[in-house]
Amino acid sequence: MALLLNIETATKNCSVSLAIDGKTIACKEIAEQNFSHAEKLHVFVDELLKENNLNYKDLNGVAVGQGPGSYTGLRIGVSSAKGFCYALGIPMIAIDTLEVLARKITIAEGLIIPMIDARRMEVYSAIFEIDYTKTRNVEAVIIDANSFSEIGKKIHLVGDGIAKFKEVLTDEKFIYHDDVVYPSANEMSYLSFEKFKKSDFVDVAYFEPFYLKDFMISK
Repeated sequence: MALLLNIETATKNCSVSLAIDGKTIACKEIAEQNFSHAEKLHVFVDELLKENNLNYKDLNGVAVGQGPGSYTGLRIGVSSAKGFCYALGIPMIAIDTLEVLARKITIAEGLIIPMIDARRMEVYSAIFEIDYTKTRNVEAVIIDANSFSEIGKKIHLVGDGIAKFKEVLTDEKFIYHDDVVYPSANEMSYLSFEKFKKSDFVDVAYFEPFYLKDFMISK
């Protein structure tokens, strides 16, 4: 039996779950306008373990959303995961945040394009088939009326980056899933267990989040 802690903090959603053999047994999350990850993450972990009569020493590994996404959010999530893994002597697993977001919906046809807001008309995105196979790697792209014009299939859009494109991407092939806004640790459970079984771990000391773009400081 593998008990894994999953942490996803790449967006405004501070999300934590516990999973046994790939199935979520409990999840806590909160999405606030002002990022509250530093205040909430460790509280959520403590509460999840206590509510399920578990201890830190029961954990077999920690998975973290690797990004792309918020610089601050990713730093908090990865730093916390590293701390748990180092202190407990357990492996660390990195999960693609965009795949986590894509897995929040199930479709019968077409493609899934998760979009994480990168400000203005730019988003972090990738393209996934109905079985979540990635067919275009993660990119930071500027969206305009011609975006995805080469795709003849239905396109399912999810994430906090899609709302601003409703007047831009108006073709009937675009399906907006407005209720799917943020990635969640709930959808990490299956992915982290699959990697755990394969011993697909990252180096706790040297792993860095996938920022995709350089951190920019503005006044």
